[in-house]
Amino acid sequence: MNFYVNQSICIHSIRVASVSNSSVFQIGSAGMIRSLAQLYNTGGFTEKAPETVKAGETTNVVEPEAPSVPLNLGRKKNV
Repeated sequence: MNFYVNQSICIHSIRVASVSNSSVFQIGSAGMIRSLAQLYNTGGFTEKAPETVKAGETTNVVEPEAPSVPLNLGRKKNV
């Protein structure tokens, strides 16, 4: 049996707190949601990643003094 659903959806504002690898964000009806994973080498890496640091070990990585990205998240400041 087939069902056909016609919908009219008007969204004025949506706020999404977080999205993870297994998140599903649905608006409206869906007959079946199938999982899909698309993994791409977007960085063009050709070698394996370096080994992780075990607990208690130290590395010679220098931590930056300030964040590498802006942290205002697009919010306007109240002046």
